[in-house]
Amino acid sequence: MFEAAEIGNAIDKKTYAAEAPKIREALLRTQIELARANLSVVILISGVEGAGKSETVNLLLEWMDARGIQVHAMSEPTDEEMERPMAWRFWRLLPPRGRMGIFFGSWYTRPIVDRVFGRLSEAEYDRALDRIVEFEQMVADEDTLVLKFWMHLSKARQKKRLRDLESDPKTAWRVTRLDWKHFKRYDDFVGTSERALRRTSTAHAPWHIVEAEDNRYRSLTVTKTLLKALEDRIAAAKRKTAEPKPKPDMAKPAKINIINQLDLGLSLPDKKYDKDLVGLQAEINRLTRRMYEKRRSMIVLFEGPDAAGKGGAIRRLTSCIDARQYQVISVAAPTDEEKAQPYLWRFWRHLPRLGRITIYDRSWYGRVLVERVEGFCRTEEWRRAYTEINSFETQLTDFGIVVLKFWLAISPEEQLRRFKDRETTPYKQYKITEEDWRNRAKWNAYEAAACDMIEKTGNRAAPWILVEANDKNFARIKVMRAVAQALKRALKA
Repeated sequence: MFEAAEIGNAIDKKTYAAEAPKIREALLRTQIELARANLSVVILISGVEGAGKSETVNLLLEWMDARGIQVHAMSEPTDEEMERPMAWRFWRLLPPRGRMGIFFGSWYTRPIVDRVFGRLSEAEYDRALDRIVEFEQMVADEDTLVLKFWMHLSKARQKKRLRDLESDPKTAWRVTRLDWKHFKRYDDFVGTSERALRRTSTAHAPWHIVEAEDNRYRSLTVTKTLLKALEDRIAAAKRKTAEPKPKPDMAKPAKINIINQLDLGLSLPDKKYDKDLVGLQAEINRLTRRMYEKRRSMIVLFEGPDAAGKGGAIRRLTSCIDARQYQVISVAAPTDEEKAQPYLWRFWRHLPRLGRITIYDRSWYGRVLVERVEGFCRTEEWRRAYTEINSFETQLTDFGIVVLKFWLAISPEEQLRRFKDRETTPYKQYKITEEDWRNRAKWNAYEAAACDMIEKTGNRAAPWILVEANDKNFARIKVMRAVAQALKRALKA
């Protein structure tokens, strides 16, 4: 794979001097068009040490408007980053629409290094690469251009480059003991990297291997490739604006389905409820205090129709947990900042650290519920979201995060009763809006969407727990008991 990048390509000074200004001018022009088109770009600068990665980043900042570019020099993960899935540190650094992000070091670095030094098995390495493909596909589907450059040097050329850098007082600081340690494993690194590039070079995020021996050749190759990719992406965006707007999906639920077969007549007397609640709250309090010791964290999310009792269940849960241990994220329409990012970004950013809990009052399932039914996204977007969500949750559970997903189910008649109660009770009136009434008129479409969601995203690691919620006492105790049981399993308590 790398043989074609060891053949001695070079560009003379005269040719470089003639071409460089034209490319620089074109890059600046396309950067402006990129911002106007509201598109984002992710550029990965990777490759062997001494191949000019730093010089390439500096060149891009010099030739383009640096105010529209964010550079992330990725070093060893911090303690905070180590307490979350690996992808978390990269998700939160993605550039917003209209801007570029350059990653000097990336999501490839750690898997490659860990595989070379035997910290990952072959199967684990392949799984890490598969996750990278899923991540890049997700980002690309959300209108982000992903460009990946691999700067290559032969073993002999790398050795010479490192020695040249080390012998010059101005650049000696750039060569470390770690660089020479990695050089001794050059063949292992090349083999492992080649496997990564072959497995992850896709139509939506291809690798561009750059022969890096000649500085001028390297610079023009990278900038020409970048320019062509930007021009193609802007042209594609213009074609996409001509597509019709998304339409609401008003599917009808099956006559017999997993939701309408729930026994909504289940109830719990007040006396039994009070007794069970006290016992479960004490148990949850004890268990959550052990989470950090066991290196575990938890995500609890609630979905369901308006007035299903999500807020009440959350309050009973949080009342028995140390306030320093949890945060509640109430998910509404995305902000301007959130709209400028891939839709899962706003959920990745709130993942809990070890020993802590994030509770989502509505969640990433909005894409396959509200956005689907209301026509806020295209059919292909909500359909592919099932795969994206499953990938997301698999990363969470593989890392050791306990994921609990509750669907609180009520009947249309009970919802109507609660709506009217909110309208006539002064301290509840803030809970009822015109939108609630509009959503009620789409009951069947939401039920159909929820059934699809439960079928396509339920699994053993992150199952859907369906809660019969016509009776608030019964629903709250079922939620509390499920949380306590999940914690006991996770902590082996």
